[in-house]
Amino acid sequence: MQVNTNKTVFGILLAVSMVHLLNDTIQSIVPAIFPIIKESLSLSYSQLGLIAFALNLTASVLQPAVGLYSDRKPQPYLLPLGVVATLIGVIGMAFAFGFWTMLLSAILVGIGSSIFHPESAKVAYLAAGARRGLAQSIFQVGGNAGQALAPIMTALIFVPLGQFGIIWFTLLAALALGIQIYTAKWYSSKLRVNTVKKRDHSSKGRAITNRGKVTTAISILVLILTSKMAYLAGITSFYSFYLIERFQLSVQEAQWCVFAFLAAGAAGTFFGGPLSDRWGRRNVIWFSILGALPFAFLLPYVNFQISIVFCIIIGFTIMSSGSVNVVYAQELLPGNIGTVSGLFFGLAFGAGGLGAALLGMLADSTSIDYVIKLCAFLPLLGLLAIFLPSDRKLAEWAKEAEAR
Repeated sequence: MQVNTNKTVFGILLAVSMVHLLNDTIQSIVPAIFPIIKESLSLSYSQLGLIAFALNLTASVLQPAVGLYSDRKPQPYLLPLGVVATLIGVIGMAFAFGFWTMLLSAILVGIGSSIFHPESAKVAYLAAGARRGLAQSIFQVGGNAGQALAPIMTALIFVPLGQFGIIWFTLLAALALGIQIYTAKWYSSKLRVNTVKKRDHSSKGRAITNRGKVTTAISILVLILTSKMAYLAGITSFYSFYLIERFQLSVQEAQWCVFAFLAAGAAGTFFGGPLSDRWGRRNVIWFSILGALPFAFLLPYVNFQISIVFCIIIGFTIMSSGSVNVVYAQELLPGNIGTVSGLFFGLAFGAGGLGAALLGMLADSTSIDYVIKLCAFLPLLGLLAIFLPSDRKLAEWAKEAEAR
């Protein structure tokens, strides 16, 4: 049996994207329920930030370790096992009666997510063929779509049903478990051939030959991702509070604006990958930064109607490089797909969680208005992209590796 490395297996890509949607929908329960549990469990902004931090820190610490281990010893059936941890976490959140029980439940959801992302990213890589940008976009757009559902869940489910409404999401976890069993079987069959192993082995020379340059490029990508995820944490966790306070909106009305931001981000993720296949990875990274900056600076100073428009523009542009950053890093270190995916998805969760915790404490000591205005400066770190090697340079490094 031979693997056609140029063929894109859309059935598998859609399967892992669907589970990504279900996983991130469940994970998004945590910030989505904040406006409800702040009152029902009498929590402070700092405690809300710590819950988000615990969720994201769990994923950020474990994901690179899971990715490194799976690169050495692939474990297809970790995929359904991660969903089991998520399922237990969902049940725990539905019945949580205080800060500590909610915190522990969020940690279990984080563990499930940390297992899901590195292995599923490897599945997407295996199914990509020659269209890596498109494949990564399909995979990640599921997650972004799941995140976008969070404010809708708040408006339509948690406001009328309260915290216990979370129990209905056990159905999503059960569906994800079934799909992951199917995906794990496909993944396991691919481990019986060594085509990918040979391809990865032939390209490891790139990292060795240009070790310093690769390290610099990875470091820049990490900084760009960190700043972007900290900004996203500010919007998804606290922008609804800002809208409620400034424009006297209801919780439901404020959540629709956050939904507009996240839905536009999902669209940006979907289109960014295939555009990078055609126009280059670094060009799309630049577009995501320069396109978002002016609107991010103006967002705290416009009225509610214009803020919705700006949220759509910012969400689409800043997330258009969501999948591109990962593909760019995978091409820098092609023999370490699981490690790279775990590192970058882990950093995304970690930066988001740390950002939420710090911004929550800052909001308690200053104001929500101050926090949202401060967030506008975070994407400025993205300007470091000027130091990233061009796509042409990456191709040259690949030829050097082949020559060796």
